[in-house]
Amino acid sequence: MTSIEHTPVLLKEVISLLDPKPNENFIDATFGLGGHSLTILDKNGPKGKVLGIEADLNVIKNLKLKIKNYAGRLILVNDNFANLKKIVEKQKFKPVSGILMDLGISSWHLDKSGRGFTFLKNEPLNMKIQSPKPELQNSENDLTAERIVNDWQEADLEKIFREYGQERFSKNIAKNICKFRKAKPIKTTFQLSEIIRKSVPTGYEKGRINPATRVFLALRIVVNRELENLTKTLPQAMAILAKNGKLAVISFNSLEDRLVKNFFKETAAQGIIKILTKKPITPSLQELKINPRSRSAKLRAALKIS
Repeated sequence: MTSIEHTPVLLKEVISLLDPKPNENFIDATFGLGGHSLTILDKNGPKGKVLGIEADLNVIKNLKLKIKNYAGRLILVNDNFANLKKIVEKQKFKPVSGILMDLGISSWHLDKSGRGFTFLKNEPLNMKIQSPKPELQNSENDLTAERIVNDWQEADLEKIFREYGQERFSKNIAKNICKFRKAKPIKTTFQLSEIIRKSVPTGYEKGRINPATRVFLALRIVVNRELENLTKTLPQAMAILAKNGKLAVISFNSLEDRLVKNFFKETAAQGIIKILTKKPITPSLQELKINPRSRSAKLRAALKIS
């Protein structure tokens, strides 16, 4: 597995909000390639630690050289952040001054994983962020994008494309997927993106985004239970934080952002937190030029006051 360059999204803004001080402990619930965490570790020494949670073991293996300078201060765990409370208890990791959740998938998943996250390459329709486990293949627990597009009912496909992808032509796309799969299974990203292209009007969105964008997003959300896991994790994060600790969340679609916004609003109404971002922080023009993939990022943060 080769090393790749990684540009952490909204790095300056995250560090400014979390404001790591010497000897404070932080959790990076979506460690990825470690860009945010390594910057925190540069600021919270000499005894401050970071607990990094990463769902994909392959990503962790790629980090060995990058993290060797932080031995003893960086604890990496291969797990899903939905298990945050159990992970923290097992590691006896406290007190916690800040938690970061960057909900985007890493550059490695898009560029190197070969799991079908992008319609720009012809890859198998897997879309699992977590490391695939051979023992689960073809079991009920091994949900992939391929299984969804080939096995799910037309009405269910239409529903997820509409609700999770917010796709206007979800009905026509679902109909054409079901028609195509009668002849042969849909196994690759190019097969699926071609079906989508033929299901929407020519010049759809005036070429601003690829017609497959929303459908691929919907499939990824369902395969990885992304909204369900986020809903489970936000209350856990708030419970784990010490008083005056901060929670920062970077979302990349309106469904995630709405969940975070509503959670902060409800928790603030209970007097538990103070919201630090009246409006979500978005990337600067300079960042967008350097990292176009950051364009949909929105950062919200809150301070635990009780």
